[in-house]
Amino acid sequence: MERRAMNALETTILIAEDDDAHAELISANLVRAGLSNTIVRFRDGEELLAYLTGPELSSGSYLVLMDIRMPRIDGYEALQRMKASDRLRRIPVIMVTTTNDRSEIERCHDLGCSSYITKPVDYAKFVEAIRILGLFLAVVEAPVVETSAGIER
Repeated sequence: MERRAMNALETTILIAEDDDAHAELISANLVRAGLSNTIVRFRDGEELLAYLTGPELSSGSYLVLMDIRMPRIDGYEALQRMKASDRLRRIPVIMVTTTNDRSEIERCHDLGCSSYITKPVDYAKFVEAIRILGLFLAVVEAPVVETSAGIER
């Protein structure tokens, strides 16, 4: 398996977040942290999964930042479906959500998330948490997802 360092040319950050303000805060603060990666936002797990299994997905590295509580398909279901897919299961998924309930943290890890970050309620702390996440993402490596006509979507 080929691995690539995360940078603007190679790893696309996919944000699954139904709250417009949170999605904008995450995107803006990742950029402020120095990331120049392509960022694609989805409003729920259904949109994310449609993209990951659809024809517009190109071969490359991806990393998902995902909320738990979203309409249609929530973060649990989207995570479970990704980790059940031979093609998608290696994509790192970082849960970024408002709940710090121990059972929910454990459930996400049991389903295969890479990390779990609780969104602070306080604006300044939320901004700082995302800035630190951006520093982490600047050095993390993500595997390549291959797409071809022969792969079942």
